[in-house]
Amino acid sequence: MNTRFLQQPPTATYRRSVTQASILIGILLIAANLRAPFTGLPPLLGLISADLGLGTTAASTLTTLPLLAFALVSPLSAMFAREYGLERALFGALCAIAAGILLRSASAVWCLYAGTGLIGAGIAVGNVLLPSLVKRDFPHNIAALTGAYALAMGVAAALCSAVAVPLAQAWGWQRALATFIALPSVAIAVWSIQLGARSKPAAGTAAALHGGKVWHSALAWQVTLFLGLNSTIYYVAIAYLPAILVDAGLSPERAGSLHGVLQLATAIPGLIIGPILRHLRDQRVPAVTVTILSAIALLGLLVAPQWALVWSILFGVGTGAGIILGLTFIGLRSGNASQAGALSGMSQCIGYLLAATGPLVIGALHEALGGWQVPIGICIGLSLLTAVIGLLVGRNRQLGT
Repeated sequence: MNTRFLQQPPTATYRRSVTQASILIGILLIAANLRAPFTGLPPLLGLISADLGLGTTAASTLTTLPLLAFALVSPLSAMFAREYGLERALFGALCAIAAGILLRSASAVWCLYAGTGLIGAGIAVGNVLLPSLVKRDFPHNIAALTGAYALAMGVAAALCSAVAVPLAQAWGWQRALATFIALPSVAIAVWSIQLGARSKPAAGTAAALHGGKVWHSALAWQVTLFLGLNSTIYYVAIAYLPAILVDAGLSPERAGSLHGVLQLATAIPGLIIGPILRHLRDQRVPAVTVTILSAIALLGLLVAPQWALVWSILFGVGTGAGIILGLTFIGLRSGNASQAGALSGMSQCIGYLLAATGPLVIGALHEALGGWQVPIGICIGLSLLTAVIGLLVGRNRQLGT
């Protein structure tokens, strides 16, 4: 009897360890799907546009659609989790991404756009709910695990960008895009074992948009603009870096690989920025520093494109750190979980609307002017404006104080 009693705790501990390990693997696999299916498309825009007869503005819409989906679906994600459970909502998000990849790979123009929008909707749900899953199951390792899944996002996105052009040259752009189905397929297979659970999202997950004091707060708008403008600059680069580099004389293969380098570089700050922030009284210095890095990188692409590798890494580090800082400000500038949820919904909705507008406007300007000097100059100006906002939002204060 005593022997059985002594054997039970190790068995229970083992089962918990196995369960946590499977959830951890699932988190990393879900994270790998939250950037790569979207950012693997821009290196192929030239081939797609030539094949389907798309102009610059029509092609830029393909990079805008997922961002519009982010803005529209993000505030609804917590509602899906409350209705169906956190595990099932994330499973549905993976299924939406997989369906979007298959639809986008068809030859018809409407399939290309519809599939891209569906991918964006699935990614939006994952973006909002994955932090809640981390908070629920790994409450004492949030920073470490957030850095790990940021790295998973960056590595997967970089890999897809690097192989997109070679695959398209070998098999055609439709089959090249279809190969991205491997990412959600593996994640669906692993995550399906979690469907027996039906957990609500963690407190503070972005809820549906509503009115209230947050929308009338200057500090809330500073958080929103810092996150939104940084995301705008990032997604403009994601959309057009390959085209900018090809126009500067680089080969499509080289441009695609540098596009991947940029995305891999965005993961680097996730590993180091947490310990840095813990030792600072406020965040003004890092907020200004990372935005200035982005401005320098954009200027470098404009005046010295032969150093594109350096500028790609610098821009990836700057915008990657900016996005992490923007998301961190949501928690730091909120006084409680309810405020954090309202601020998250506001900043993600408005921020992604700004980010969706950026590629469309920049694409139209390039098409009208026939060059990248003015579009890149505007992005440099936005980086400097974000630095000014960083001086304001980086001060150590909270909503209502």
